[in-house]
Amino acid sequence: MRGKGAGLLQSVERAMRVLDHVAAAAGPVPARDVAAALGLTLPTTYHLLTTLVESGYLVHLSELKAYALGHRVDDLARGLHRQIAAPPEIRRVAAVVHRQAHAPAYYAALRNAEMIVAHVDECPDHPRVPVLGVGFHEAPHATAFGKLMLATLNPADREELLDRHGTPAVTPATVTDRSQLLRQLHQVRGAGLAVEVNEFQPDLSCLAAPVNDAAGRFVGAVAVSLPTPRLRADRRTVERVVRLGGVRASRAMALRRALHTGSASPL
Repeated sequence: MRGKGAGLLQSVERAMRVLDHVAAAAGPVPARDVAAALGLTLPTTYHLLTTLVESGYLVHLSELKAYALGHRVDDLARGLHRQIAAPPEIRRVAAVVHRQAHAPAYYAALRNAEMIVAHVDECPDHPRVPVLGVGFHEAPHATAFGKLMLATLNPADREELLDRHGTPAVTPATVTDRSQLLRQLHQVRGAGLAVEVNEFQPDLSCLAAPVNDAAGRFVGAVAVSLPTPRLRADRRTVERVVRLGGVRASRAMALRRALHTGSASPL
């Protein structure tokens, strides 16, 4: 993680900032608004917008004199979903966790110091948290699987990540104090389980267990979300299901690796 920012092309970085700004807007955005929001000159902004339009990442809505996302963004999203898709073995583990915990189950994969949701197993009776769809990767300090990642990072990388993203309050219960968060992460390492209560959404809690590869390296997490009152009433049962899900997913990942490398012992 260290050294991020070195060797950046300023024009590309600016174009990505423009794309992010348009993506975050509620509707089409005029060029002047983009320039003002990002501190760019208007000519530079027009050059960047034109480049993004030509490549299909933005469209120019001439009747509105504004810009909006283009079709290539959807292509990128589909490509991301393909690349992070959980293998069948992990999807089966998530289905078991969902059924046994009576709660939506998630698999989040570690990708370059980010925990990204790669699979969700849900049903009408136990739907996922709306924002926690495939591709979600935000607020690691406020999610159970994010806390697992932060607990496994070496101190220097963890501090760099927290310095870059901060610890904003997602809800009134979010742990935002760095010292308190570090104490919480110490508890996560000791327990081998992460729990967040009302930190990501009010009246909602999540539990996450680590998934390790054959070498014991942290590669992801099995998690569930459920109403906080139910966590308090059924924590022991739900925790057991989530922990077992993490063990099963770790075994599945190790076996998958062994089969792909030809090192699995014949049955």
